[in-house]
Amino acid sequence: MIQPTQSDALAALRVQIDSLDQQLLSLLNQRARVAEQVGEIKRAEGSPFFRPDRVAQVIDKIQANNEGPLLNQHVASIWREIMSACLALEAPQRVAVLGPAGTFCEQAAVEFFGGAANLIYCANFDEVFHATAAGTAQYGVVGMENSTEGVVARSLDLFLRSPVHVVGEVSLLIRHNLLRQVNSLDGIEVVMAHPQALAQCQNWLTQHLPNAERRAVSSNAEGARLAATNPAWAALASERAAGQFALHIVAHAVQDEAYNRTRFAVISLPQTMAMPPPSGRDCTSLVVSVPNRPGAVHDLLVPLKNNGVSMTRFESRPAKSGQWEYYFYIDLSGHPSQPNVAAALQELQGLCAFYKVLGAYPVNE
Repeated sequence: MIQPTQSDALAALRVQIDSLDQQLLSLLNQRARVAEQVGEIKRAEGSPFFRPDRVAQVIDKIQANNEGPLLNQHVASIWREIMSACLALEAPQRVAVLGPAGTFCEQAAVEFFGGAANLIYCANFDEVFHATAAGTAQYGVVGMENSTEGVVARSLDLFLRSPVHVVGEVSLLIRHNLLRQVNSLDGIEVVMAHPQALAQCQNWLTQHLPNAERRAVSSNAEGARLAATNPAWAALASERAAGQFALHIVAHAVQDEAYNRTRFAVISLPQTMAMPPPSGRDCTSLVVSVPNRPGAVHDLLVPLKNNGVSMTRFESRPAKSGQWEYYFYIDLSGHPSQPNVAAALQELQGLCAFYKVLGAYPVNE
């Protein structure tokens, strides 16, 4: 018997893959048709179209039944895109993000909503909040905190007066790359990026480009867009931005800390999405102020200790009243539906001159 050549064997496997692809496509379109029916029922009942808790339930169930060889994280990515594409047939989701295309904020939005979301690019986080509050976008994604440089102060300030609340979070591992028209470090006169990115790469810049001007711009992707217009300019941005603006990656991962993460908040009006139900691993965020008297800040901690609630973040921001008063941004472990968390919040509110729950949402690992 003549053994088939490797080419013959490969050709047979490719025929098999083509057949499986057609079966997958047929099944995906069947799923999409069912999703359209679900959308019609939701529209008639006035139910929310996007349910991140439902997305999580579906992915958890699929992963539990996954026998491999596909890895669970890859299965999750595939199913999130499938559900995003089906949701786009029910009702496309408009999501405001920091632009232009290629920002880490855009990447966070795609991770949360999937690639089928209709992204609205904004010049700054003020515009993201405004677009979400005004209904131009149903959701927004804003930077909240970086593991190296701390909180994004502007986002915290905007929460004070905005009617939006937090319904989810995305934690991204951030890799800043030096992007440029020319694939060389020679002759770089200006490096452009968001102020946070410049701060996160300051040691590398001092060592490798000590004479280059560091110029702050509205986003890393905006820096990449500008770098594409001048060969003497470079940007600190993502690989996504390099592809978007056809730039060389002159140096990879130039951030000073290898483990550099940024936490993004997903925001919406309460009428667009109510507070998500408890997931078993949740965070409750709030902002408070207390009378300017001795021991007032210490008193904030007593209700948490008495009710066994852990505080995972505590940040202060000036109230800008001229009286040395502060707002305190607090993250608590748990959900307001839990009796001990509810009791702690009630006691805490009684101590505060200003009290606002910013949201309760599942923690993103």
